[in-house]
Amino acid sequence: MYKIIILLFGLILSFSKESFAQENVSKLDCFTYLMEEKEIGVDRIIDRVNSFSSNNCDNFNFGINNKVVWIKIESKKFDSYSNPLLVLNSSSLDYVYLYPVQNGEVGNYQVSGRLTGIEKRHFQSHKIVFQLTPQELASDFLLLKIENTDKKIFLAYIVEDEEFKSIIDFENIFFGLLTGVFIGLFFYNLFLYFSVRDKIYLVYVLHTVLVWFAQASILGFTQVLIWPEWDWMNIRSIVIFSSLVSIVGIWFLRIFLLTKHYVPKLDFGFNIIYFVYFFILVNAIIFSTTLSYQVILVTQSIVVLYVLFVAWATLRLGYRPARYYLLAWSVFMIGIFLFVFSEMGIIPTNNLTAYIMPFGSALEVVLLSFALADKINILKKEKEDEQAEKLQILNQNEQLIREQNNMLEQKVRIRTDELEHALRTLQNTQSQLVNQEKMASLGQLTAGIAHEINNPINFVSSNITPLKRDIKDIMEIVEFYRSSGQREFTENTKKEAKQLEEDLELDYVLEEVEQLLKGMDDGAKRTVEIVKGLRIFSRVDEQDVKKVDLHDGINSTIILLNSTIPSKIRIVREFGELPLVECLAGKINQVFMNILNNAVHALSDNLDNISDPKITVRTKPFADHVIVEIEDNGPGMPEKVKQRIFEPFFTTKAVGKGTGLGLSIVYSIIENHKGTLEVVTEEGQGTTFIISLPIYQNVPKNE
Repeated sequence: MYKIIILLFGLILSFSKESFAQENVSKLDCFTYLMEEKEIGVDRIIDRVNSFSSNNCDNFNFGINNKVVWIKIESKKFDSYSNPLLVLNSSSLDYVYLYPVQNGEVGNYQVSGRLTGIEKRHFQSHKIVFQLTPQELASDFLLLKIENTDKKIFLAYIVEDEEFKSIIDFENIFFGLLTGVFIGLFFYNLFLYFSVRDKIYLVYVLHTVLVWFAQASILGFTQVLIWPEWDWMNIRSIVIFSSLVSIVGIWFLRIFLLTKHYVPKLDFGFNIIYFVYFFILVNAIIFSTTLSYQVILVTQSIVVLYVLFVAWATLRLGYRPARYYLLAWSVFMIGIFLFVFSEMGIIPTNNLTAYIMPFGSALEVVLLSFALADKINILKKEKEDEQAEKLQILNQNEQLIREQNNMLEQKVRIRTDELEHALRTLQNTQSQLVNQEKMASLGQLTAGIAHEINNPINFVSSNITPLKRDIKDIMEIVEFYRSSGQREFTENTKKEAKQLEEDLELDYVLEEVEQLLKGMDDGAKRTVEIVKGLRIFSRVDEQDVKKVDLHDGINSTIILLNSTIPSKIRIVREFGELPLVECLAGKINQVFMNILNNAVHALSDNLDNISDPKITVRTKPFADHVIVEIEDNGPGMPEKVKQRIFEPFFTTKAVGKGTGLGLSIVYSIIENHKGTLEVVTEEGQGTTFIISLPIYQNVPKNE
């Protein structure tokens, strides 16, 4: 750290001496000048040249104002030079005009400045330089006209062309070294940010970038390197970046020193400072750059003292990182005060005051980087102490925790076994209750519906045949009247009868009556079939084991599901010659209903992906048992779903669309019938339920 500080300090001192220690380099420290409020022509100024004021060889600062400064330079100062250059040390002057005056007449003039463009400058450097022509060297005197929106500092020297090249090379090296320091700190702290993810390092990186832009703007390098033709930014860059540096610097201070925690009342004052800098930025961007520059100089002087006081107050409260911050800010404060005082004309302006700000800013950035590194060490030590304390507590409680864990594990094991047993019992009981309630409700509902529909449909179906016979008799009478009328009626009566038949559309009515009777007959037969299916499915009157034709149960179930089966799905029956099977018909029908319903849902959800969706019901007889296979060519099931489909309350359907009890009840019914239920499935290959039922529930009987 000390080597970097010594290096930077040595550079600034060596440059302040190097600029004027070379041969054929002469500082223009004595001249006369005139300041005017308004724009006045050079001819009128020549008439008043004898009334110019002397600077007494020590005043180079003409303040921050909108006035125009005229400076008279005697030509005899250039007599000892063969190829002299007039160099202005300040690069932040808008326009500088050089007029040669000979016998009261003005010759061809030169113009330079930050608003004239880099291409017009000598060597395209960051300095304002005039190459003196023979006409200018032979003149009686030279007049310099300076126009600037902010500070007006005239610090100039005369140098030979070759000597100026060496000065420019030295300043470029000086600025390059400063830039190298900033780049190194930038990447070092950016690496720290990505390592520790602490936003203070990101704020510091932003502060480093803005400090570089601010100092490069003061020295004129931003115009050379970044925006050579952007006049709007060339005028305002010093004010804008100086304000942003202060804003981000205060932001860094508040995070680094934890001012909200240690000095909350002083921390509130920074909000007022933010407002002032916001005013400076808005005013510089929209209104007057001159006013913003005046305000920022006063504000900077107050802010550095306030920040120093806040850091001192934080250090007094015992916050160790404040030491490095105080050191860094003290160095920066010295640079700020020297720069501000020279800008305001309180102290003389020279090379040291002109370059003290870059030196102070670079040193501040270096010291703040070390402050951040010291903070890491502090946090590391605090963390180590905290970890040591926690480790001690853990060691003290380790034995107790181990004993408690053993005891708790034993209790948890016992309690877990009890809970698992209780859960299984509860699931079985709940499944049985739901099954019984569902079967009772379903049986009563279907039996009631079948009974209620059966009476009126019997009335309809039994009356259709007599109705057909009566209609036929009536048709015979009508036909007899029509044929008799053709023989017996007069011509007028025939016409009236014919007209009446046409008005009533008798032929159409007779045809429609025949179609209506046929539709009523078909509907009655269909309804009788549905009622029969309901009665077969419910079997509420059969509470005991009886011999049942399983094909009737399957057919009745398909009839009841017919309204929910999409037209694209085919039902294929591959029935074998089954004997009558002893079972509870209602419960076996419920098995068929649940499995077929699941197959319909599986196919309905994937109709777009299956070319020929179908459900195949296959029956096979064996010596002592029968097999019923219900197969679909749907999407199938993954292995993890297959392993759980018979668990109570497990469902793959959306919330509200399934209870998860259907297949659990099916499994219980088949198990109670001493049968087996097997599932064969694979993803993308469909699903097959294989039901095996014994022909006899007890000892086989000889028929």
